[in-house]
Amino acid sequence: MGEPYTFETHSLLIVISGTPGAGKDSVVRRLKECKHPFHFVVTATDRPPRPREVHGVDYFFFTTEEFEKMIAQDELLEHAVVYGQYKGIPKQQVREALDSGKDVVMRIDVQGAATVHRLAPEAVLIFLTAASGEELEQRLRKRGSDSPDQIEQRLATACEEMTCLSEFDYVVVNREGELDRAVDDVLAIVRAEHCRTKPRVVKL
Repeated sequence: MGEPYTFETHSLLIVISGTPGAGKDSVVRRLKECKHPFHFVVTATDRPPRPREVHGVDYFFFTTEEFEKMIAQDELLEHAVVYGQYKGIPKQQVREALDSGKDVVMRIDVQGAATVHRLAPEAVLIFLTAASGEELEQRLRKRGSDSPDQIEQRLATACEEMTCLSEFDYVVVNREGELDRAVDDVLAIVRAEHCRTKPRVVKL
């Protein structure tokens, strides 16, 4: 008989990004409902918590001084100033989740995905988009939360971000009314990645 062996499994860092109106939040919400043992990344911010918000669940709440210290110590995967407030993803959170054996899922914009890929080249990058530009425009108008100028700006952003498609590992089309199909595609990608003969090993 040959030598006994075991297969070593590695946790994945899964980045879900894509165009405005592609349904990124809906896909992540449905993934959570699937009860798959993912760790969903929690964003850090320096704004004070709102009523009923829980530290470590809704956000990681830090003072501005603490946030700037994390930036100086290169302890954020990516960060930005949004409406005058810091937001970012602490590396320690991701490290601990990966060490626990869980796959880590983060939902970020295309620019943030590029930053994560630069810091963690073995991350799995999934680009989410609608079936067509027309469908995307209909979704944005259906929201009813944006002005016509804002919709035009989001559509222009979507066209620009589509040019980044080749920088991603996979594309998932979230067709209108077929959210479960898009979620199944994401789960199929995760299963396939765990079957690689040369597994991705993320180091942060």
